[in-house]
Amino acid sequence: MTPTTSPLRRLLLALALGSAILPAVQARAAQTELLNVSYDVARELYKDANPAFIAEWKKTTGEDIVIKQSHGGSSKQARAVADGLQASVVTMNQANDIDMLADRGLVAKDWAKKFPNNAAPYYSTMVFLVRKGNPKQIRDWADLAKPGVKVVIPNPKTAGNGRYTYLAAWGAVVKKGGTEAQARDLVGRIFKNVPVLDGGGRAATTTFTQRQIGDALVTFENEVNLVRAEFGNDFEVVYPSISVLAESPVAVVDKVVDRNGTRKQATAYLNFLYSETGQAIGAKHYMRVRNEKVMKQFAANYKPIQLFTVDDVFGGWRAAQKRHFDDGGEFDKIYQSK
Repeated sequence: MTPTTSPLRRLLLALALGSAILPAVQARAAQTELLNVSYDVARELYKDANPAFIAEWKKTTGEDIVIKQSHGGSSKQARAVADGLQASVVTMNQANDIDMLADRGLVAKDWAKKFPNNAAPYYSTMVFLVRKGNPKQIRDWADLAKPGVKVVIPNPKTAGNGRYTYLAAWGAVVKKGGTEAQARDLVGRIFKNVPVLDGGGRAATTTFTQRQIGDALVTFENEVNLVRAEFGNDFEVVYPSISVLAESPVAVVDKVVDRNGTRKQATAYLNFLYSETGQAIGAKHYMRVRNEKVMKQFAANYKPIQLFTVDDVFGGWRAAQKRHFDDGGEFDKIYQSK
């Protein structure tokens, strides 16, 4: 019979085990960790950028760092941060989402001045992905509004690229001399051709490419090129005559990094995106970058296109949000009349 272990022996054993485990627990606790909350179609970009930054940080500081990712529709992600998701940094696809976090006191009011180029290391634009041979002959925004054309666009209420698509189509009319009424009419007819509003850009890509729904997908230039790279000649990219400049702004989430003592690391991480290495990673993923040397190096990835800004046509993101995307705004009125 095995003798019963006395309470004292059990206590001594627990203390011995605890002393053996404690160093490992302390080592894990001491390891710096960042959470990057980002938008849907930036997964592959940060999958490459993160290990590059981790290696550079280790080389320059000797510190090990872990970077975790969270992806979803841009506005949905911003709301998650506002509701308590512990993001160290946010890397979104529109300034509007970061403005909302600034209004909640999570991000600096002047966040756009904290990093170069309005705190946007990358930008893109909205283009079309069509099926091989372009059977519906889709060439420009007006073609998306034709009867019988089905267009896949993510929900502008939750996804940044859905919002940019809406603004690109509206702005294309205005920039060519059309009236606001004509712009509203075109956007209304386009959204009448949308069979399903997915919650994010990657879900919309899946709907179009794998579920085989729709004649055209409207999404970021970098996303359509990644689809082409994966699926080969099953799809074609169509550039409209004019589109919107779609910046991808970044910001440090002040309350989180100050509480965790990781401001230095979070700031360095976002600055890395502007480095030549970070810019080259963005360019490899078909993002338009700020570094002229890198942009020239990857010039073959980009087709010239006339771009307008949200500020130029809509008076900035806050004005666009209030008029078009707030509850009861233009988008709600348009979509409810489908």
